[in-house]
This record gives sequence, C-alpha cells and structure tokens, in this order.
Amino acid sequence: MVAHAPQPTDDRSWKTLEIQSILNILFTYPPVSFPNMGKGGGEYLMSTSDQQLGSVGIVEPKSVTLAHPPDPLRLVCGRTLGPITVAYETYGTLTPEKDNAIFILHALSGNAHVAGKYANEDRNIGWWDSMVGPGKAFDTDKYFMICANVIGSCSGTTGPSSINPETGRPYALSFPMITIEDMVQVHKRLMDHLGIERLLSVAGGSMGGMQALQFAVSYPDLVESAIPIATTARHSAQNIAFNEVGRQAIMADPNWREGNYYDLESPNRGLAIARMIGHITYLSDESMHQKFGRRLQERLQKGFKFDIDFQVESYLQYKGARFTERFDANSYLYISKALDYFDLTEGVSSLAERFRDLKARFLVISFSSDWLYPTYQAKEIVKALKANGLHVVFCEINSAYGHDAFLLETEQESRLIRDFLAHTYTAVRNRRMT
Repeated sequence: MVAHAPQPTDDRSWKTLEIQSILNILFTYPPVSFPNMGKGGGEYLMSTSDQQLGSVGIVEPKSVTLAHPPDPLRLVCGRTLGPITVAYETYGTLTPEKDNAIFILHALSGNAHVAGKYANEDRNIGWWDSMVGPGKAFDTDKYFMICANVIGSCSGTTGPSSINPETGRPYALSFPMITIEDMVQVHKRLMDHLGIERLLSVAGGSMGGMQALQFAVSYPDLVESAIPIATTARHSAQNIAFNEVGRQAIMADPNWREGNYYDLESPNRGLAIARMIGHITYLSDESMHQKFGRRLQERLQKGFKFDIDFQVESYLQYKGARFTERFDANSYLYISKALDYFDLTEGVSSLAERFRDLKARFLVISFSSDWLYPTYQAKEIVKALKANGLHVVFCEINSAYGHDAFLLETEQESRLIRDFLAHTYTAVRNRRMT
C-alpha cells in the first residue's frame, strides 16, 4: 500500500511514501489515556496489532421524531418537511465531557445498522462491522458512535414510502426533493436531541463522505475532524449520467405508476436494473476479471440464447434481485438525485473559497482503482483544504476492489483512522486543559 502526502503548493509533486513512513511523520505522539468504559479503556498505544478486536454484540435500533411543526425542516428546494422520524443506532459510551462522539455517515443504499446484530441468531451484521467495535478503527471502547439513516431513505427515517400525516397515504412523489445538505441538517437535529454540542469526527465513504464534507462546511464550529473516504466534492457528468440511466430504468417499469405503487406490485425490475448499473460502477475492471473473467455459469458451452451464459451476468442479476428485497424504488430516485445535486463549488468561485471557514482536521482516503470517485477528485479536496492552511492527511490505498474498496480494505483504513482519531482526541483534550 502506498500513501501520498500532499504538498501545499504544487499539485503535480505528490510525494510517495510507505504507510509506515507517513504514520511515523504525522502520528508520533504520546499515548492517549482514555476513561475506563466497559470492556476497554486504559492506554491507546500506536501499535495496536495485539489488541483484541471484538464485536459490539447485540444492538438496539432506535428512533426519534424531530422537526415537529411549527419548527419543520426547511429544505434547500424551498419546501418544509416535518415531523421527521429518524432511525439511528449508537455504540459505546459518551464521556461526561461529551467529547468522544463520532458520527458515521452511510452511502446511498446504507442504513443506520453500522455494526453488531439484533439477535444472536441474526445474520444481518452491520454494514461496517469490520470497522466499528472494540479495538477496531472506530473503537467503541474509546468513542461514542452514532449512525442515522438519511432522510429520503426507506430504513426507518422519513422518506417517500412513509405516511404523509396530511393524507394518511405514502408520500410517494409528493415527498419534497432533498439534498446532501438537508440530510446533514437532520443529523444536526439528532445531535441536539442527544445533547451533543460537538463531534470528535464525522466519517463515511461514498455518499457518507459527501455528508462528512457537508457537515464540516455547514457546521464548522461543531466538527473537530472529518474523514471523507472514496468521495468527491461534486458529482461529475459521468456520475450524473449513470444515475440518470438508473432512474430511467425505474420510471420505465410499468409497475412504477408515477411513484404510486405502494399498495400494488413494486417496480422491482426497474429497480434491479438500476442496482445492476450502479454495482458495475462500484467494481473495477481488475476485480471483475479476477472474480469472473469470461467464465460460463453452470454450463460447458455458450447457449446461444438471451439467457445467462456468463458468471458476471448471473452475479449482477442476483445483486439486483436481492436489492429489491430491502430498498424502495422511489427512495432510489430521491437519493440518487440528491447525489447529483451535490456540488460544494456551487455559488462560490472555487472549492478553496467554500472551505474558507472550516476549522476541522481532515483525513482524506481514496483508492487507486476507484473510477466512480477517482483519486484526482480526492486530491482536489486536499488541495482546497491545504490552501486554507488546514491540517490534512491524505492517503491513496492501492486496491483492486474499485469503489467498494472502502468497505473491503479495512486493514489499511483501520491503521490510518485509528491513529488519526487518537491524534485528534489528544489535541481536543490538551486544548481543554490549557
């Protein structure tokens, strides 16, 4: 794995270092003492290979209703929305000083269930369980973790499949258009509900990384650090194009019925195709070659029919069908559009100008084979942050997994994140003592 340390003036001269070198340069600090919180506690040392990694175990899903009239959420589109039910989960223990809270932010099809499981026999393990738990990158023996399902989704937070209190029917397309900024507004209201005034960090991959950036922009005084992973500061024409094809697949399904399908058959064929298209962008040419190549699916020769010949065809159809079991087609339309609306340069002359008021420390991570949000877009973020004199650490991880690497390259990510958070927490506590 190779790390690239950004230079503040010349974007062409990205110095290449081994990971151990960059860690030695940037994270040579004294051990961090943490309060004893349950199983863990004690001292955090730079070498954590001997730590016992564990699971957060059985977790409890939570929900709260916010934005009650007469204080609804004012959306970027100009409309208001309220009340809003928010599904969320928390892990770890909040310190008496409330200085160890970290907000984990999920991607397009994610949810609040980031770690653990709901029952011993449950096979539904949290989507980032390898990163969140005792001794892991986001160490629940040291930090208090929050993850909330975004507005517009279908996993417990108010979205187009939710009941409109004014009609007693699902919102469907009467649900207002949403943005990443709106999602972050709801997260802020959840913070208020939990009595948390400041976050040690905001972190997430893909759309979660966009939310992390937006959090730091919208609430610069509330965020100590941000960890945007495999993400961008604005959707490109290519990103928008792929999303539009997916939306058109859904809307072309006869079962979509202008979004009014909740008492009828769902537009699963269109949603499955949208997912298949999206899933291709999450992989890389190398990973698809290694995983499938041109191997046939349960046959010795080509069938010369329009059915499944190749393993990759079977895989995509399986992924599409499984997705329809857990996701709502209208939510896919709304959230993918929110991704396309995301542009931190809108209304300003440059990304550096948008970052002018930021105060947070940043750890920016990209992956060499990610062509959905390639490394040059991460470098644009880093360059704009450095132009404002902010503390920035950047790492490109060599990986063949494509965009999905942020869910799979956990060993490399953990090493970076663990030390970055320790350094940040040290700075927070030292500042309070001075």
